[in-house]
Amino acid sequence: MEWLALSKLKNNCQSQVQAYYQRLRLTFSQCDLCGNAPQQHPLICSACLADLPLFKQIIIQGDLLNWPAVNRSLPNIHFDHLFCLSPYLAPFNHWLSQLKYQGRFEVASLFAALLAKKWQQTQLTSSVDLILSVPLHISKWQLRGYNQAHLIAKPFSQQLQLPYQGSALTRVKKNTSQVGQTGKQRRNNLANAFTLRQPLTNEVKHVVLVDDVLTTGSTASEISKLLKCTGVEKVTVVTVCLTLPK
Repeated sequence: MEWLALSKLKNNCQSQVQAYYQRLRLTFSQCDLCGNAPQQHPLICSACLADLPLFKQIIIQGDLLNWPAVNRSLPNIHFDHLFCLSPYLAPFNHWLSQLKYQGRFEVASLFAALLAKKWQQTQLTSSVDLILSVPLHISKWQLRGYNQAHLIAKPFSQQLQLPYQGSALTRVKKNTSQVGQTGKQRRNNLANAFTLRQPLTNEVKHVVLVDDVLTTGSTASEISKLLKCTGVEKVTVVTVCLTLPK
């Protein structure tokens, strides 16, 4: 009887695995935006890729803080550079929502590939010592089951062949949702919200901090302040999207 039960369990697991890979094949068989066959990435065809609302990194020299309107909208920040893929517009806002709330993990690999490609064009890779990702509080992580910033940062670091520490930072202070709060309110709520599990080595001078979206910059700035108190000299924030100032 035990053998029969194990056999049924094995067959059931095999069926679930086969169904999973069938869903993957269906997902990656067409462009996520137009339905045509994808070419450069499993989720998007070359035509739709060319139409994405990406920032022109050459104009801003790979740093959105060189854009005066963005610089003015991010007062009191402690990070030095801001590298961002796109404004918070379609299709990125839809993809981010699907990744964050629906567990659509394949979107993270698309973000990482696009970020890595654009980053390599800026020729900044050689100066980076370490990549980190913005952490979630343990209660939110347990509820969601994953950290979307980590899912983007890990393949991003692998494609750039740069060291990544996914658990170096931890969030010790739980806050309510920051949606609708002003920059000052966010900064007050985030004070002393993060800590390092252990000190970084003395060789780490330039850190890249990865997140999904930057709105007021409060979270990234609080982490940057923490890092600089430990000896880091420069922090570059890398995000998929930026909420543009009005």
